[in-house]
Parts: sequence; structure tokens; C-alpha cells
Amino acid sequence: MSKFVFSVPDMSCGHCKMRITKALEEAGFSGFDVSLESKTVTVEAGDSEAVRAAIDEAGYDAVLKQ
Repeated sequence: MSKFVFSVPDMSCGHCKMRITKALEEAGFSGFDVSLESKTVTVEAGDSEAVRAAIDEAGYDAVLKQ
């Protein structure tokens, strides 16, 4: 497992945070942090693409931070 941090610039309110949280939970991820203040999502996962796909499925663009 690796720790991935994604920038989600379109996340602007509590509703956005809840949609992303729900999408990650439905995709089987746990132990993640969705920060509205910093507009980031931090996830421990085996595959960053699977995380990005879940966030994209919720309707948000996610960019992996280096």
C-alpha cells in the first residue's frame, strides 16, 4: 500500500466532500481523508488509478500530487 495525495480543485463545499467520500467508500477504500480546506484527498491504496477513477466517477477531476 502506498499513500497518494490528489488535488481536487473543483471541490468547493460540504456536498462535494460527501460525494467524494461516498464514491471512495463504494469503491472499497477506507482510511482516507477528504479535506475541503486544502481541496485534497489522501488515500492509502495499492493503485492510484483506481482512486482517481472513483473520484472521477463522482464527477470531479483529480490530479495526483508529486
